[in-house]
Amino acid sequence: MQAMQYEITLPADYEMEIVRRRVKEKGHLLDAFPGLGLKAFLIRERGTAGSPVNQYAPFYLWRTAEGMNSFLWGPGFRALSADFGRPTVNSWLGAAFRRGPEFGTAPTTAVRRIEPLPLGADPAEAIERAAERLPSTGHSTALAVDPARWELLTFSLGGEELAAEGDRFQVLHLSAPELSELTQGRHW
Repeated sequence: MQAMQYEITLPADYEMEIVRRRVKEKGHLLDAFPGLGLKAFLIRERGTAGSPVNQYAPFYLWRTAEGMNSFLWGPGFRALSADFGRPTVNSWLGAAFRRGPEFGTAPTTAVRRIEPLPLGADPAEAIERAAERLPSTGHSTALAVDPARWELLTFSLGGEELAAEGDRFQVLHLSAPELSELTQGRHW
């Protein structure tokens, strides 16, 4: 599993209905994309749920590297780059995945938390502890690691009541063609 996200921060007065319309028209195009565990089409709106910005920030869990590469070098990402400029793509190595009791329902909320691994700590032990603490609430939760910056990413999907700390996003659409094939538990 590979996690990936890019963030397109938009002007404070940007009409977010444009993004909603785009997702409504094009979101289904990834509903059967080979190698894709899930793509959560996410937005944050300035002044809503504590967001300081308007932002389109889709999040992906890739089941295969080939799927991720096909997307990044294919027509979908090219079109996005032509419309908004080429964004920086952040990626993390998958460490664990857990389904929650809402798995199989359409999530409305996503929470992303990024935290540094403590300096001087054994990364393997820190990642193991984080995987053991991974909640099994909401729709699903993924844990991933950026070994360049030694950061842990926790990404959770669920309903409005999702109790997780971090940046909150609204889920406009969820494409999940191979989500049921993502291995549960730790990935090592």
